[in-house]
Amino acid sequence: MTTAAPLHSTPIHNLSSQTSELPSKPTVAAAAASPTIPRGPVTSKLMFYQPPADGSRPHNYVEKPPEGEPQRNYGDTEHDVSISDIRGRESAFSLDANAFQVLQDVPASAEQDFTDDAHIKQVYYPEVERLILDHVPGANRILIFDHTIRRSVEGASRAPVTRVHIDQTRQSAAARVRHHLPDEADTLLQGRYRIINVWRPLNGPVVSSPLAFADGSSVSNDDLVGVEHRYPDRTGETAAVHPNPSQRWYYWSGMTNNERLLLKCSDSDPDVGPVGRVPHTAFVDPRTPEGAPGRESIEVRALVFG
Repeated sequence: MTTAAPLHSTPIHNLSSQTSELPSKPTVAAAAASPTIPRGPVTSKLMFYQPPADGSRPHNYVEKPPEGEPQRNYGDTEHDVSISDIRGRESAFSLDANAFQVLQDVPASAEQDFTDDAHIKQVYYPEVERLILDHVPGANRILIFDHTIRRSVEGASRAPVTRVHIDQTRQSAAARVRHHLPDEADTLLQGRYRIINVWRPLNGPVVSSPLAFADGSSVSNDDLVGVEHRYPDRTGETAAVHPNPSQRWYYWSGMTNNERLLLKCSDSDPDVGPVGRVPHTAFVDPRTPEGAPGRESIEVRALVFG
C-alpha cells in the first residue's frame, strides 16, 4: 500500500519569477504535424550555480520572502555542455552505478488526466510504488511525499525548469525521514534509505524541453553546493551544481508515455551512496523543430527503504 505524505513543493520546483523557464509553445496543431524528434548527441547551454556576490550561504524561500529580501540570493551561469543520447543503450545504466535508470514498456496508467492532485495520489501513486518495488533491488517500503506536473502551455502553474540541480542532499534526505515518519525515524535511519524520483512525459514522445541528467559517478562532491530551502516552519536543503568538464551528461531522446526515468537524489548506502545523486535539468535542444509541442511531464518523489 502506498504511503503518501502531504504535498510540499520546494523552490526549485516552484515556478515563479525567480525560476528559469522554457517558453510556452502551442501543442494541438503542432502535435498533428508529427515533428521530427531530435536524436543523437547534442551540445546545449545549461544553467549552473553562481555563488552569492557577498559570499554568504546560498538560500531561497519557498514562499514569500521577508520584507526587503530577494526570493533567492544566488544566480546562474550558462555553459555549453555535450549531452549524449542513451536511446538504444538503455541497459548500460543503473541506479547503483550511475544514479539513474530507465524502464520501458510500462503498462498504461489508470490515471489519464493528471489534473487533480487527490486523484493522482489515489490512482497514480500506487502504480509508482509498485514500479519501484518491482524494479529497484532491495526496496521493501515506499513513502511518496510529493509530485510536480509541468506543462509548457500558456497559463500552466509550472513549466520545465532550466537550472541544474539535485532535489535533495544526504542531510535533507535524513531530515525528510524524520519529518514524514517521526515515530519510526530512529529505526529507519539505521537501514538503507534512498530518495528516488520517477519521471515520465504526459504527452510523449518528448520533442521539446527534454530532460538532461548527469552520471552520478562523474560528479565530484566539490561540484555540489547545499542550498537552504527556507519553509515557514523548517529549513530543507537541495544542491546546486558547479560546471565541470569531467561530468558526463545524457538525455533520453523521444521519451514516450510508457517509459520511466528513475533519478536517484540521495542514497545512504556506504558503498554506492557517495555517488548516488544525479544532477538534472530541462534544456533547450537547438534542433527542436519550430512549433514542436511543449513538453508535459510528471515527476513523483519517493523515500525508498531497504
